[in-house]
Amino acid sequence: MYLQEVKNILADVLSLGAAAGALTEQSPLLGAIPELDSMAVVQLIAAMEEQFGFSVDDDEIDAATFASVGSLAAFVTRKLTA
Repeated sequence: MYLQEVKNILADVLSLGAAAGALTEQSPLLGAIPELDSMAVVQLIAAMEEQFGFSVDDDEIDAATFASVGSLAAFVTRKLTA
């Protein structure tokens, strides 16, 4: 699983600073982190595409993908093993 890489991307894109260290697989994202607005979601997707070398279609993304750090890491795992 790509949990640490996803945490690093979240920390960078959202400028979480020291708060990034507290992120766990169960940490909620949407609705729990004020910095994660619609523009940040677009930036996160772009950062993941660049970091991992895949592309994300609009129909692949829904709120469940960004529910938690773990669900986002699971999405990356699915993309890389598909």
